Formats: sequence, C-alpha cells, structure tokens
Amino acid sequence: MKDRSLWTLSMASSGIVLVLLALHMGIMHLDSTLGIAVPAGVSPTDWASVAERMRSVLFTVTYVILLGAALYHGLYGLRNILFELSPGPALRRLETITLVVFGLALFAFGSWAALASFGTAGGFGG
Repeated sequence: MKDRSLWTLSMASSGIVLVLLALHMGIMHLDSTLGIAVPAGVSPTDWASVAERMRSVLFTVTYVILLGAALYHGLYGLRNILFELSPGPALRRLETITLVVFGLALFAFGSWAALASFGTAGGFGG
C-alpha cells in the first residue's frame, strides 16, 4: 500500500511539473506569441520583467511548488532505479534516508532562494 501511494504521488508530481514547466516555457520563451505575463515588446529576461516576477506572490508560490514536485519526482525515480540493483533491506533504508535528507536540504535551499528574492527586486538597479 505504501509503495502504491508513493507511486501515485510521483505521478501527480509529474503532472504538476508538466503543467508548471509548460507555463514557464510559455512565459519565458513564447512571450511574443502568447503575451502571458509579459507586456508586448518586452523581453522576459529584461531586468524590469524579472523584477516584476520577483514581486509576484503567484510566481514565487509556483516556483516553490515546481521545485518540490520536480525534486520529489526525480528523487523518487532515482530511488526506484537504485532499488532495481537489489540492495539488502539495510542499504535500501540508508538510500531512502539519504535521498530524503538530500531532497529536503535542496528544497529548503531552493525555497529560501525563492522567498528571499520575493519583493527584493527594487534594490538592484530597477
């Protein structure tokens, strides 16, 4: 039952990654075509656009959600690949604990970066 729940969560996270990454690609790379969140004639990589996104609660929240979903999906997949090597129960537990700690550390650092940048855009030449 536990494995099925973890797998279901992995599939849900892949859907979240798909949607949020598609939105990111649309905003960052199809801005002239779609005009999503970036005014016409302005590049999404211009400082004014970057600063505006940094002040947006929506973008900050979606960055953190995308980070969490991508980390879970990727590390769960890595865990399954490592388990296919048929390690013993003790090594399986060690691998799982290592991946959980590593994933939580990366999530904490990435979330801190997203939250630290939220609202600080005005101080850097903008």
